[in-house]
Formats: sequence, C-alpha cells, structure tokens
Amino acid sequence: MRMLMTGAILAELDDLASEFDLLGDWEERYRYVIDLGRSLAPLSETERSDANKVRGCASQVWLVTEPGPGGVLGFRGDSDAHIVRGLIAILLRLYSGRRPDEILAFDARAAFDRLGLKAALSAQRSNGLFSMVERIRRDAEAARARA
Repeated sequence: MRMLMTGAILAELDDLASEFDLLGDWEERYRYVIDLGRSLAPLSETERSDANKVRGCASQVWLVTEPGPGGVLGFRGDSDAHIVRGLIAILLRLYSGRRPDEILAFDARAAFDRLGLKAALSAQRSNGLFSMVERIRRDAEAARARA
C-alpha cells in the first residue's frame, strides 16, 4: 500500500525540493546539507545516551523525541558526522512538530527520491538515513498508541 503525503509535511518537502533545485550539482547540494546540519542545536551529554542512539547508522546518531501540545512530536538530533547532521536537519524539518498520524502517513522513500538523496548517498548512508526514519516512525507509533 502506497502511503500518502500529508499537507504540512508535503509543503515542507516542496520547500526543500525548491531549495535543492536552486543549487546546481551535488557538490553544492552536499555543502548545503552540511550547512543545514550546522543549524542544529547541540544535544546535552545526558541526551547523548544509549537510549537515544539510533542503531543501524555507521556514524554516531542520537535522536530525542519530545511530546508537545496537541499530540505533536518534536524531534532533536545530533551526529558526529557533518553530512549526517545535515540529513538529521532535513528529517527534523519534515517530521518535527507533526502529529503521529502525519508522520506515519509520510512516504519517506518517495520524499528522498524527490530530493535526489537516494541516488546521491552511498548505500551505507542511505541505510543510516532510513534507520533514523524508522526510529521516528516507531516513536510516532508509540505516541499514537498512548493517545
């Protein structure tokens, strides 16, 4: 079953796709992704815990999920690799501040195809990216079950 893209996430994806389209080649796009990662707020040492660590990533990756008002979920993250920090920033733009149903209805693979990330990333980076997406989806499923 194909998942549908939902309104707010789709609008953010449209914005990201427009930003990527303005950039020429993938060298420019990589620099942009790295710049996005520089905007991430750092996690505290406490938040860099085993419980927040994302399995399946070659780099060290931590994701923190925070329930917010109205059932929305906020996400924060960090990595020890510059490009991965940028990928986290993209994920946060797409997923943070959304309700669990919106998160679960979003087709991340189609989104990353649209941005050209799937073709531009190594297999190892792609696997890590989808490990992060799966972690976000599991947290959304858990939040939906609690609601």
